[in-house]
Amino acid sequence: MAVAQALRIGVAGVVLDADVTVPAQARGVVVFAHGSGSGRHSPRNRYVAGELQAVGLATVLADLLTEEEERLDARTGELRFDISLLAVRVIALTDWVTGYEPTAGLSVGLFGASTGAAAALVAAAARPDPVRAVVSRGGRPDLAGEFLRLIRQPTLLIVGGSDTTVLELNRRALQLIPADAELALVPGASHLFEEPGALEQAAALARDWFVRHLPEAEAGSPVG
Repeated sequence: MAVAQALRIGVAGVVLDADVTVPAQARGVVVFAHGSGSGRHSPRNRYVAGELQAVGLATVLADLLTEEEERLDARTGELRFDISLLAVRVIALTDWVTGYEPTAGLSVGLFGASTGAAAALVAAAARPDPVRAVVSRGGRPDLAGEFLRLIRQPTLLIVGGSDTTVLELNRRALQLIPADAELALVPGASHLFEEPGALEQAAALARDWFVRHLPEAEAGSPVG
């Protein structure tokens, strides 16, 4: 039976709001790392999450900032670029999903957007065992800095073909990742993938990457 819950998760000294969906017989779980003022209600990330759920992947969409922090960030924009803060929380959420009964035993993927992509990559470097694949959509992997050289998981960087500045940053970051890493362009797409069909293409790329690289739980694992 599928599990869909709105939870308040205590991690890293704070309580984060999260929407957790676990399809029946889930094959893996993907933790979303939002960035640049976005959160679990992002229509783009919720669309991607729906595509992942349709192929049997559980999803965790959590606000990486508390309500008070979000109010501060709305005024200053400073916390969305605090990669260390965001990464600590993505790491903590990764640890949480490995102990949450409906997702225990599942391989973990990380999906990061904008500055959240850097946080996801830092978390992947910090948790090489549970995290088995990473996808960045319109991300800033360059902000992960030297952690890029520690990535061992298959990593897909999805960038809009018209998002020229971010595209160049992704190309540079790609050269630093020693793992199986690819850059996928969505032709004509801008940073937010708002053009007709652009988000659908990005979601399909992410879905196929996770299906390809997240190994299914072994028989007898406590899943679903």
